[in-house]
Amino acid sequence: MNENESLTVTLTLDNDEELECDVLTIFETDGKQYIALLPLNDEGESDDGQIYLYRLTDNGEGEEPGLENIIDDEEFDRVSEAFNDWMEQQDFGDIDLDDME
Repeated sequence: MNENESLTVTLTLDNDEELECDVLTIFETDGKQYIALLPLNDEGESDDGQIYLYRLTDNGEGEEPGLENIIDDEEFDRVSEAFNDWMEQQDFGDIDLDDME
């Protein structure tokens, strides 16, 4: 994968619909791994900027990691805060949206 290519994940929703998502980041907080996903529409673009946060689980060597919903409100608040801190550290000022196709 080159530096301009994004990593994507396909989620299977409760209604068996598949949703393609860009991986924004994988981060750790409180000793656990989490992932931030940006859902994409059929054209590969984000419709509303909504971000999904999941806990990553280790399924063993040679296996794809799993995703778990964050059910506990306190855990979700901590994870959201850690993600927001990561977002604030990113340098989005250099991105010229007018130059993007």
